[in-house]
Amino acid sequence: MPESSTRFLVVGGGLAGLGFALKVADMGGVLVLCKGSLMESNSMLAQGGIASVLGSDDSFEDHIIDTITVGQGLCRRSAVERMVRQGPAEIAWLRGLGVGFDTRKGGLDLTREGGHGRCRIAHVKDRTGEAIQTTLAAAARGHPGIRIVELCFAVDLILEYGRCVGVEAVDAGGAVYEFRAPYTVLATGGAGLLYSKTSNSPAATADGVAMAWRAGAEVTDVEFIQFHPTTLDLGESPYFLISESVRGEGGILRNSSGEAFMAQYHPLLDLAPRDVVTRAIVREQVQGTVYLDVRHKGLPYLEERFPKIYGECRKRGIRMERDLIPVSPAAHYLCGGIRTNEYGETSIPGLLAIGECACTGVHGANRLASNSTLECMVFASFAVDKIREDPPTEGGEPRRISSAEMADEPCVDVLRRELQALMWVKAGIIRSERGLREARAGIQDLERRATELKGSSFRLLELRNMLDVGGLVVEAAYTRKESRGTHYMEDHPQRNDEEWLRHISIRGAEVSVSI
Repeated sequence: MPESSTRFLVVGGGLAGLGFALKVADMGGVLVLCKGSLMESNSMLAQGGIASVLGSDDSFEDHIIDTITVGQGLCRRSAVERMVRQGPAEIAWLRGLGVGFDTRKGGLDLTREGGHGRCRIAHVKDRTGEAIQTTLAAAARGHPGIRIVELCFAVDLILEYGRCVGVEAVDAGGAVYEFRAPYTVLATGGAGLLYSKTSNSPAATADGVAMAWRAGAEVTDVEFIQFHPTTLDLGESPYFLISESVRGEGGILRNSSGEAFMAQYHPLLDLAPRDVVTRAIVREQVQGTVYLDVRHKGLPYLEERFPKIYGECRKRGIRMERDLIPVSPAAHYLCGGIRTNEYGETSIPGLLAIGECACTGVHGANRLASNSTLECMVFASFAVDKIREDPPTEGGEPRRISSAEMADEPCVDVLRRELQALMWVKAGIIRSERGLREARAGIQDLERRATELKGSSFRLLELRNMLDVGGLVVEAAYTRKESRGTHYMEDHPQRNDEEWLRHISIRGAEVSVSI
């Protein structure tokens, strides 16, 4: 374990956590805790790119409008404006670190994705997240002010006099530690593993949101779970993502009859917002399999532009230049999370949240494609800027406090699968009041059964977090009596701005609705 003083404790080693660590390290020692290895995160799986205003035909206002339009009225405009305007500086910072974004004719090669009115996605082929993560990880490992502890699970926040002063964590051998610091940053990612079909890393078990909620932090907009329309559907979970940039470069969705069907659903056709495309695919799947068609792009282009996707499809017996690609929606992104201000500060002093686990107000009811990677980098910068106004002068020390029994029980995975199936059917793409009531009862039963399990294995700790956040998603979804963005209710199929242009927040057992 690290011996030097820690001024900044970061839980999570994806883009948000490492971005923050690198930008704050000049103010004191940074400790990064990772549940798995440093390279296990959703950040590594991000294919499409990072959205920013970089082209001569684009403008900040256009990007702002696209973001707010897709967010269905629930974006915080001031946060969106700050994020969008900071974007070019973050791209420059990443390039300065060595991220090799694709170029064309002397400038960045920008592509387009769903919901965007312009080509504004900077990318590294179809491996953008991997390229950025690898670069940030190398920089962090080489920085003398940053220490990284892998295979260490942050279990709960430590509060003293209402302030967060660190976390209690357990390592793979069962040693329990207290890690203390003036600032604790949650950058733990999303909650895709709540669902039986997901594009997410196995690490995405809602840990940060659960920890913050148990400590009394406010959690907002968690009913808005974005389902990515196009994952490779061969019955395998996690489902391999077929990036939205494939449609941005001309891919066409076809139903089982071979018809290009998106004209029936939205004027932007295959580049409609993700919630629209997802529900369209679900409706077309009633008649049979839905496919993505890129055969017209040809082998040389597909191998050059989408090497990772092409390789993964070919490993599974699909040749993109000659075969239709079977696709299906899967849980992809948590649009809400721990409520923060524009500096990443939560409702608990000393606790910050950045990235997918945070609700900064920029996504609203549906995230605009490739704004997630942008959000990670931008809000890491904003948090550091605010801390510079009052930097900590002292740090905390790690302390081993006990040992835990790390034995696992076979039924942990049984309960996980039951929860995932329950959430997919009752609290997934299409919801109803009855289904959500059944989901609530099902989660309560799973919680009762989980309390009978012994030990503190990582899998059991994850199950605890998944049950907590699954319950929050169900409560928020049941409260919202309308359909908006990623939240679709059969009982209330219309958007209702008069009554529901509001946010749903949960703090402890209290559910509140506010503008």
